[in-house]
Amino acid sequence: MPQKRKKYKTISQKELIRLKPFLDELVNKIEQPEYINDDPVQFMHAFENKNDKELAGFFAATMAWGRRDIVNAKVEDLLRRMNYRPAEFIKNYSESNAPSFEGFKHRTFKSIDLHWLTKTLQTILLKFKTFENFWAYCLEKATRERRELIAVFHEQFFTFHPQIPQRTKKHVSNPEKNSSAKRLYMYLRWCIRKNSPVDPGTMAFMPPSELKIPLDVHVARQARKLGLLSRKQNDWKAVQELTERMKILLPEDPARYDYALFGIGVLESAIPDELIINNRVE
Repeated sequence: MPQKRKKYKTISQKELIRLKPFLDELVNKIEQPEYINDDPVQFMHAFENKNDKELAGFFAATMAWGRRDIVNAKVEDLLRRMNYRPAEFIKNYSESNAPSFEGFKHRTFKSIDLHWLTKTLQTILLKFKTFENFWAYCLEKATRERRELIAVFHEQFFTFHPQIPQRTKKHVSNPEKNSSAKRLYMYLRWCIRKNSPVDPGTMAFMPPSELKIPLDVHVARQARKLGLLSRKQNDWKAVQELTERMKILLPEDPARYDYALFGIGVLESAIPDELIINNRVE
Protein backbone atom coordinates (compact mmCIF):
# COMPACT_ATOMS: atom_id res chain seq x y z
CA MET A 1 0.00 0.00 0.00
CA PRO A 2 1.25 3.52 -0.79
CA GLN A 3 2.45 5.45 2.25
CA LYS A 4 0.07 8.17 3.41
CA ARG A 5 1.49 11.68 3.08
CA LYS A 6 2.24 13.38 6.36
CA LYS A 7 0.76 16.81 6.97
CA TYR A 8 2.61 19.91 8.09
CA LYS A 9 2.20 21.21 11.63
CA THR A 10 -0.24 24.10 12.06
CA ILE A 11 -0.65 26.73 14.73
CA SER A 12 -3.59 27.12 17.11
CA GLN A 13 -6.20 29.84 16.71
CA LYS A 14 -4.61 31.72 19.61
CA GLU A 15 -1.20 31.58 17.92
CA LEU A 16 -2.80 32.61 14.63
CA ILE A 17 -4.22 35.76 16.20
CA ARG A 18 -0.76 36.56 17.59
CA LEU A 19 0.59 36.26 14.03
CA LYS A 20 -1.83 38.90 12.70
CA PRO A 21 0.39 41.99 13.32
CA PHE A 22 3.23 40.37 11.35
CA LEU A 23 0.92 39.59 8.41
CA ASP A 24 -0.72 43.03 8.54
CA GLU A 25 2.66 44.73 8.40
CA LEU A 26 3.57 42.73 5.29
CA VAL A 27 0.26 43.61 3.62
CA ASN A 28 0.80 47.30 4.32
CA LYS A 29 4.26 47.14 2.72
CA ILE A 30 3.17 45.23 -0.39
CA GLU A 31 -0.35 46.54 -1.14
CA GLN A 32 0.92 49.86 -2.44
CA PRO A 33 0.41 51.60 -5.83
CA GLU A 34 4.00 50.73 -6.81
CA TYR A 35 2.99 47.05 -6.83
CA ILE A 36 0.90 47.65 -9.95
CA ASN A 37 3.86 48.46 -12.19
CA ASP A 38 5.32 44.93 -12.05
CA ASP A 39 2.12 42.91 -11.83
CA PRO A 40 -0.42 41.79 -14.49
CA VAL A 41 -3.10 43.78 -12.61
CA GLN A 42 -1.62 46.80 -14.41
CA PHE A 43 -3.69 45.89 -17.49
CA MET A 44 -6.92 46.57 -15.64
CA HIS A 45 -5.61 49.96 -14.55
CA ALA A 46 -4.64 50.78 -18.15
CA PHE A 47 -8.28 51.29 -19.24
CA GLU A 48 -11.18 53.54 -18.26
CA ASN A 49 -14.06 51.49 -19.68
CA LYS A 50 -15.47 48.76 -17.41
CA ASN A 51 -15.59 46.08 -20.10
CA ASP A 52 -12.08 46.93 -21.31
CA LYS A 53 -10.76 46.66 -17.74
CA GLU A 54 -12.43 43.34 -17.02
CA LEU A 55 -11.65 41.68 -20.35
CA ALA A 56 -8.02 42.79 -20.35
CA GLY A 57 -7.79 41.60 -16.75
CA PHE A 58 -9.30 38.22 -17.61
CA PHE A 59 -6.71 37.58 -20.30
CA ALA A 60 -3.93 38.85 -18.01
CA ALA A 61 -4.99 36.53 -15.18
CA THR A 62 -5.58 33.55 -17.47
CA MET A 63 -2.07 33.94 -18.88
CA ALA A 64 -0.38 34.54 -15.51
CA TRP A 65 2.04 31.63 -15.56
CA GLY A 66 5.67 32.01 -14.65
CA ARG A 67 7.75 35.16 -14.27
CA ARG A 68 5.69 38.33 -14.04
CA ASP A 69 7.87 40.29 -16.48
CA ILE A 70 7.34 37.65 -19.18
CA VAL A 71 3.60 37.49 -18.47
CA ASN A 72 3.35 41.28 -18.73
CA ALA A 73 5.19 41.29 -22.05
CA LYS A 74 2.88 38.62 -23.47
CA VAL A 75 -0.29 40.40 -22.31
CA GLU A 76 1.03 43.63 -23.81
CA ASP A 77 1.58 41.76 -27.10
CA LEU A 78 -1.98 40.40 -27.01
CA LEU A 79 -3.55 43.79 -26.31
CA ARG A 80 -1.50 45.33 -29.13
CA ARG A 81 -3.01 42.71 -31.45
CA MET A 82 -6.42 43.87 -30.21
CA ASN A 83 -5.48 47.48 -31.02
CA TYR A 84 -5.63 48.25 -27.27
CA ARG A 85 -9.44 48.11 -27.49
CA PRO A 86 -10.22 44.66 -26.10
CA ALA A 87 -13.99 45.11 -25.68
CA GLU A 88 -14.45 46.54 -29.18
CA PHE A 89 -12.17 43.92 -30.72
CA ILE A 90 -14.01 41.07 -28.97
CA LYS A 91 -17.49 42.37 -29.81
CA ASN A 92 -16.62 42.73 -33.50
CA TYR A 93 -14.48 39.61 -33.78
CA SER A 94 -14.97 37.34 -36.80
CA GLU A 95 -13.01 34.67 -38.66
CA SER A 96 -11.40 37.44 -40.72
CA ASN A 97 -9.74 38.73 -37.53
CA ALA A 98 -8.17 35.38 -36.66
CA PRO A 99 -4.85 36.27 -38.38
CA SER A 100 -4.38 38.91 -35.64
CA PHE A 101 -3.48 36.05 -33.30
CA GLU A 102 -1.12 34.23 -35.66
CA GLY A 103 2.27 33.49 -34.14
CA PHE A 104 1.17 34.20 -30.57
CA LYS A 105 2.57 31.78 -28.00
CA HIS A 106 2.92 31.84 -24.24
CA ARG A 107 3.62 28.63 -22.37
CA THR A 108 0.85 26.32 -23.63
CA PHE A 109 -1.20 29.21 -25.03
CA LYS A 110 -1.43 29.35 -28.80
CA SER A 111 -3.41 31.35 -31.33
CA ILE A 112 -6.17 28.71 -31.44
CA ASP A 113 -6.82 29.23 -27.72
CA LEU A 114 -7.07 32.99 -28.12
CA HIS A 115 -9.49 32.46 -31.00
CA TRP A 116 -11.87 30.34 -28.95
CA LEU A 117 -11.60 32.38 -25.77
CA THR A 118 -12.38 35.50 -27.80
CA LYS A 119 -15.39 33.89 -29.51
CA THR A 120 -16.70 32.76 -26.13
CA LEU A 121 -16.26 36.18 -24.56
CA GLN A 122 -18.01 37.71 -27.58
CA THR A 123 -21.03 35.45 -27.02
CA ILE A 124 -21.05 36.34 -23.32
CA LEU A 125 -21.03 40.08 -24.07
CA LEU A 126 -23.82 39.72 -26.63
CA LYS A 127 -25.98 37.75 -24.20
CA PHE A 128 -25.12 39.37 -20.85
CA LYS A 129 -23.89 42.88 -21.91
CA THR A 130 -21.07 42.84 -19.34
CA PHE A 131 -18.68 40.19 -18.10
CA GLU A 132 -19.83 40.92 -14.55
CA ASN A 133 -23.41 39.99 -15.44
CA PHE A 134 -22.17 36.59 -16.57
CA TRP A 135 -20.28 36.10 -13.30
CA ALA A 136 -23.44 37.08 -11.39
CA TYR A 137 -25.41 34.50 -13.37
CA CYS A 138 -22.83 31.83 -12.49
CA LEU A 139 -22.93 32.79 -8.79
CA GLU A 140 -26.71 32.54 -8.68
CA LYS A 141 -26.54 29.08 -10.27
CA ALA A 142 -23.69 28.00 -7.97
CA THR A 143 -25.64 29.13 -4.89
CA ARG A 144 -28.78 27.35 -6.03
CA GLU A 145 -26.89 24.13 -6.78
CA ARG A 146 -24.59 24.43 -3.72
CA ARG A 147 -21.50 24.26 -5.90
CA GLU A 148 -18.29 26.27 -6.08
CA LEU A 149 -18.53 29.46 -8.17
CA ILE A 150 -15.42 28.74 -10.26
CA ALA A 151 -16.69 25.25 -11.13
CA VAL A 152 -19.95 26.69 -12.44
CA PHE A 153 -18.06 29.44 -14.27
CA HIS A 154 -15.94 26.79 -16.02
CA GLU A 155 -19.03 24.75 -16.91
CA GLN A 156 -21.06 27.67 -18.22
CA PHE A 157 -18.14 29.34 -20.02
CA PHE A 158 -17.80 26.33 -22.28
CA THR A 159 -21.49 25.75 -23.05
CA PHE A 160 -21.70 28.35 -25.82
CA HIS A 161 -19.40 26.68 -28.35
CA PRO A 162 -19.38 22.88 -27.86
CA GLN A 163 -16.72 22.50 -30.55
CA ILE A 164 -14.07 24.24 -28.45
CA PRO A 165 -11.02 21.96 -28.33
CA GLN A 166 -10.11 20.32 -25.04
CA ARG A 167 -6.72 22.06 -25.05
CA THR A 168 -8.46 25.47 -24.69
CA LYS A 169 -10.65 24.27 -21.82
CA LYS A 170 -7.53 23.48 -19.81
CA HIS A 171 -6.78 27.20 -19.56
CA VAL A 172 -9.84 27.79 -17.35
CA SER A 173 -9.59 26.03 -13.98
CA ASN A 174 -12.16 23.76 -12.38
CA PRO A 175 -11.99 23.16 -8.60
CA GLU A 176 -14.34 20.19 -9.00
CA LYS A 177 -11.29 18.50 -10.50
CA ASN A 178 -9.31 19.62 -7.41
CA SER A 179 -7.58 22.53 -9.17
CA SER A 180 -6.54 25.43 -6.92
CA ALA A 181 -8.06 27.87 -9.48
CA LYS A 182 -5.28 30.30 -8.52
CA ARG A 183 -5.52 32.51 -11.60
CA LEU A 184 -9.30 32.89 -11.53
CA TYR A 185 -9.33 33.72 -7.83
CA MET A 186 -6.54 36.22 -8.44
CA TYR A 187 -8.76 37.75 -11.12
CA LEU A 188 -11.71 37.90 -8.74
CA ARG A 189 -9.46 39.48 -6.09
CA TRP A 190 -8.66 42.21 -8.63
CA CYS A 191 -12.33 42.70 -9.51
CA ILE A 192 -14.09 42.35 -6.15
CA ARG A 193 -11.90 43.98 -3.50
CA LYS A 194 -12.79 47.65 -2.95
CA ASN A 195 -10.75 50.54 -1.56
CA SER A 196 -7.48 48.85 -2.43
CA PRO A 197 -4.50 50.79 -3.86
CA VAL A 198 -3.89 47.75 -6.12
CA ASP A 199 -7.13 45.86 -6.81
CA PRO A 200 -9.41 47.95 -9.08
CA GLY A 201 -12.68 46.63 -7.59
CA THR A 202 -14.80 46.92 -10.75
CA MET A 203 -17.40 44.28 -9.84
CA ALA A 204 -20.00 44.09 -7.08
CA PHE A 205 -21.79 40.77 -7.76
CA MET A 206 -20.29 39.17 -4.62
CA PRO A 207 -18.75 40.45 -1.37
CA PRO A 208 -14.98 40.21 -0.66
CA SER A 209 -15.81 37.87 2.22
CA GLU A 210 -16.52 35.14 -0.35
CA LEU A 211 -13.12 35.36 -2.06
CA LYS A 212 -10.63 32.53 -1.75
CA ILE A 213 -6.84 32.86 -1.44
CA PRO A 214 -5.15 32.63 -4.89
CA LEU A 215 -2.85 29.74 -4.03
CA ASP A 216 0.41 29.45 -5.95
CA VAL A 217 3.60 27.60 -4.99
CA HIS A 218 5.13 30.68 -3.33
CA VAL A 219 2.07 31.52 -1.22
CA ALA A 220 1.66 27.86 -0.22
CA ARG A 221 5.31 27.53 0.79
CA GLN A 222 5.20 30.57 3.09
CA ALA A 223 1.85 29.47 4.54
CA ARG A 224 3.34 26.09 5.47
CA LYS A 225 6.41 27.68 7.06
CA LEU A 226 4.14 29.81 9.23
CA GLY A 227 1.94 26.88 10.21
CA LEU A 228 -1.09 28.16 8.32
CA LEU A 229 -1.43 25.21 5.94
CA SER A 230 -1.13 21.54 6.81
CA ARG A 231 -1.87 20.07 3.38
CA LYS A 232 1.10 19.11 1.20
CA GLN A 233 -0.64 19.38 -2.18
CA ASN A 234 -1.37 22.77 -3.76
CA ASP A 235 -4.94 21.84 -4.61
CA TRP A 236 -8.51 22.95 -3.95
CA LYS A 237 -8.57 21.44 -0.47
CA ALA A 238 -5.47 23.47 0.39
CA VAL A 239 -7.19 26.64 -0.87
CA GLN A 240 -10.17 25.95 1.38
CA GLU A 241 -7.96 25.22 4.40
CA LEU A 242 -5.85 28.36 4.04
CA THR A 243 -8.84 30.60 3.29
CA GLU A 244 -10.69 29.39 6.37
CA ARG A 245 -7.65 30.29 8.50
CA MET A 246 -7.43 33.77 6.96
CA LYS A 247 -11.14 34.27 7.61
CA ILE A 248 -10.40 33.96 11.32
CA LEU A 249 -8.16 37.03 11.03
CA LEU A 250 -10.34 39.06 8.64
CA PRO A 251 -13.70 37.44 7.83
CA GLU A 252 -14.84 40.34 5.63
CA ASP A 253 -11.74 40.22 3.40
CA PRO A 254 -9.62 37.04 3.76
CA ALA A 255 -7.91 37.46 0.36
CA ARG A 256 -6.11 40.55 1.68
CA TYR A 257 -3.54 38.21 3.21
CA ASP A 258 -2.55 37.00 -0.24
CA TYR A 259 -0.35 40.12 -0.29
CA ALA A 260 1.37 39.11 2.94
CA LEU A 261 2.21 35.57 1.88
CA PHE A 262 3.20 36.55 -1.66
CA GLY A 263 5.03 39.55 -0.26
CA ILE A 264 7.48 37.50 1.79
CA GLY A 265 9.01 36.40 -1.50
CA VAL A 266 8.72 39.80 -3.19
CA LEU A 267 10.43 41.61 -0.31
CA GLU A 268 12.84 38.72 0.18
CA SER A 269 11.94 39.06 3.84
CA ALA A 270 13.16 36.47 6.27
CA ILE A 271 10.46 35.07 8.51
CA PRO A 272 11.59 35.55 12.14
CA ASP A 273 12.83 32.25 13.53
CA GLU A 274 10.26 32.29 16.33
CA LEU A 275 7.44 32.32 13.75
CA ILE A 276 8.68 29.39 11.67
CA ILE A 277 6.68 26.26 12.47
CA ASN A 278 7.86 24.02 9.63
CA ASN A 279 11.53 24.38 8.63
CA ARG A 280 11.60 21.79 5.89
CA VAL A 281 8.97 22.81 3.38
CA GLU A 282 8.92 21.36 -0.13
